[in-house]
Amino acid sequence: MDSLPDAIVQYILSHMKNARDVALCNCVSKRWKESIPYLKSLYFPRNSFDNQSCDNSPDDIVLKMIYSIVCLEELVVYTPFSKAGLDSWLMLAGSTLKHLELRMDNLADYQGCLENPSKLDCISRAKNLESLKLWGVLMVSSPKWDVFHKLQNLEIVGARLEDPALSTALRACPNLTNLLLLGCEGVRSVSIELPHLEQCKLDFYGLGNCSLSVSCPKIQFLEVQGCSWIRVQETNCLRNLSISNNAGRVYMVDFGKLAALESLTLRGVQWCWDAISKMLYWASEVKHLYMKVEFTGDFDTLQPFPEVDFVEFFNNHPKLQKFDIHGAMFAALCQKNSLKNVESGFVIPCLEEVVVTVRSPLNAEQKMSTLESLLKYGKNLKTMVIRILQMKSSHSSSDDFFDEICRFRCMNRKIVRIE
Repeated sequence: MDSLPDAIVQYILSHMKNARDVALCNCVSKRWKESIPYLKSLYFPRNSFDNQSCDNSPDDIVLKMIYSIVCLEELVVYTPFSKAGLDSWLMLAGSTLKHLELRMDNLADYQGCLENPSKLDCISRAKNLESLKLWGVLMVSSPKWDVFHKLQNLEIVGARLEDPALSTALRACPNLTNLLLLGCEGVRSVSIELPHLEQCKLDFYGLGNCSLSVSCPKIQFLEVQGCSWIRVQETNCLRNLSISNNAGRVYMVDFGKLAALESLTLRGVQWCWDAISKMLYWASEVKHLYMKVEFTGDFDTLQPFPEVDFVEFFNNHPKLQKFDIHGAMFAALCQKNSLKNVESGFVIPCLEEVVVTVRSPLNAEQKMSTLESLLKYGKNLKTMVIRILQMKSSHSSSDDFFDEICRFRCMNRKIVRIE
């Protein structure tokens, strides 16, 4: 390093992020110390101030390091900090910051949330942010944010939110292209209207009874967990869609035609059949379909899926390439009359991979017939995976069914495998 020009040394050291490495570098030599102002990023891990020996507070140490940097673009702080500390950091570096990530850890601090200004309010000093990530956030009062015109990425993980506060935060970020709300609770009704949003992942924790309305004409990727009522008004660009509800029921979906959709995932304990049938109808152009819904039925009544016509289903999804199908939907395709409309010219033109999860030996004959039909009519089928999952029965039918699957696998070992 001694033989390198100053500019090269500065360039190499400018890629350091970890605050401890920066502090050590500061003590190596005068030449290295003079490279510190050219750093672009600072990262303070959770344990940055463990076993601290100096008298300065963590807030002051962070401030001193920020002060030594000419143009700080990225600040990541996982250590505990105060509102006053955050305010002083952003007063100093807010104009140059592009990326800010904070572990807020204030989920139980209701009193601090009501302070004026609050920790969240302080973030408004970083007016030129392009990316904002917040962990462990209590947002029950609307943050006093100015508009972040350059902000394209907003991620909030582990939060307690009130609907008006979330709406205010989203309105302050009109140019978002990526939105992630993960492990958020307290939300009852969400409306997202962002003209540039392309990717959106929403995970609402709780009873699973949220309502969601999305109006984003450029949305390409949408993943939703924990909503019972979902309306997406503009879907021309939507290519990947995932809807799940692990705690509640999916009652209503309103999407319109999903002409660009390539991948659809439906998960949950219970969906109304009307919602399932609508999604399958709208997603006629889908290439990858994953279905893991256990029951249908309205309100508290758990019911099996109604019969699904095998020929009609695949004729309505002619571009389907990968089909990942779990117990209830597979059982619906294996009913007595599901295969009655198969004609000599019928083919499944694009199907290349099928993953079938089997949980019960009931209707074993029809299930074997459906597996054979997938293989027979899927002219381009390359892989069929049969997953046997928790099949428990004291009756000999379980053993007989498994024997049939094993024989089926042996006869088609180049394509079929058992997991």
